[in-house]
Amino acid sequence: MGHDRPRIPVQVSRWLSVARHPRFDRPYTDLVFQPMLELLDYLRANKFKIYIVSGGDIEFMRVWATRIYGVPPEQIIGSRLKTRLVKRDGKPALLRLPEFEFFNNAEGKPISIRKFIGRRPIAAFGNSDGDLQMLQWATATDGKRLALIVRHTDRKREWSYDRKANIGHLDKALDEATRQKWLVVDMKRDWKVVYPFQSKR
Repeated sequence: MGHDRPRIPVQVSRWLSVARHPRFDRPYTDLVFQPMLELLDYLRANKFKIYIVSGGDIEFMRVWATRIYGVPPEQIIGSRLKTRLVKRDGKPALLRLPEFEFFNNAEGKPISIRKFIGRRPIAAFGNSDGDLQMLQWATATDGKRLALIVRHTDRKREWSYDRKANIGHLDKALDEATRQKWLVVDMKRDWKVVYPFQSKR
């Protein structure tokens, strides 16, 4: 059993068009960080090539991130299920199997960056311990490099979680940021606007 890969983008697009976040009662496509959008605009204006390196499913992320961030599918790296080439109605088709090929988290992120991009990033951004090895590898070289961690501290406008969180756990990376003098952005203190729709109120 498995899923046809061509059907997945259609399913994801359909879900994004109808699903609403239960807390904010807004489409999930509205829940994108305004400072992140501004950063992407700044990087593009200065001729940077942008990649999204996520622990999320790559097929979902390619639809989501292309629509939300304007990053093309070939510049999105995520976790992957095994895929098999099969015949459907006499034509070749790709079938996703219910088994991980690669979990793109923690040490998996620098491995994927090297495999699919072939370059060490000049700047890397994260928000959890799952980004620690990527940030360490990005900065473990000569020349100027930027490592930045976003700390979720705004319970009112978003959520407040880090060291004790079950999801998005940020503990070891926060300690490493102190040791390495990485930039830590405090969402509550440093962000005037979290989501774009909040700026319209």
